[in-house]
Amino acid sequence: MTRKSRRMYIIVVAFALLASATALVLTAFEDNLVYFYSPTDLKTKQVTVGRSLRLGGLVEEGTFVKLGDGLSIRFSITDGAESVPVSYKGILPDLFREGQGVITEGSLNEKGDFIAHEVLAKHDENYMPAEVIEALKESGEWRGDEEGQAIE
Repeated sequence: MTRKSRRMYIIVVAFALLASATALVLTAFEDNLVYFYSPTDLKTKQVTVGRSLRLGGLVEEGTFVKLGDGLSIRFSITDGAESVPVSYKGILPDLFREGQGVITEGSLNEKGDFIAHEVLAKHDENYMPAEVIEALKESGEWRGDEEGQAIE
C-alpha cells in the first residue's frame, strides 16, 4: 500500500466516523426537542400521537373539572378559535385558573385529547409566554398591549 492510498484510506474512514457521529447527535437532538403548539396548530398540523410537545393558550371558562381522586383534573385550552381537552394528574400551580394563560407539556393521545405531565401557569397579570402571545395574535384573540410582555 502506498503512502498516498493509505492517506486516502485514513481520510475516508475519518470522514465516515465524523458523518456517523453527526448523524447520531442530530437524531438525539431531534428526539429531545419539544415543540410548542396552540390548539389551532394541533387541529391543522399533522402531530404525531405520543410525541412530547407543549400546548399553550388560555384555560377555557367552564371546563375545569376535578375528578374523584382529587389529583386528576380535566380542562380545555383555547386560543379563541379552537380548544383542546387536557387531562392532568398532579398538583396544579397556585395561579392556575380559568381564563388565564397556561402552558402544558405532554402528548396527544389517539382520541385527540392532550395528556399533560406538567402544567405551568402565568406568574402575574402581565406575563404570558411569547408563543402564547403569538398564537393569540394570529387568531385575533389577543387582548393585551401591542408588544405583549413576554419573558424570552
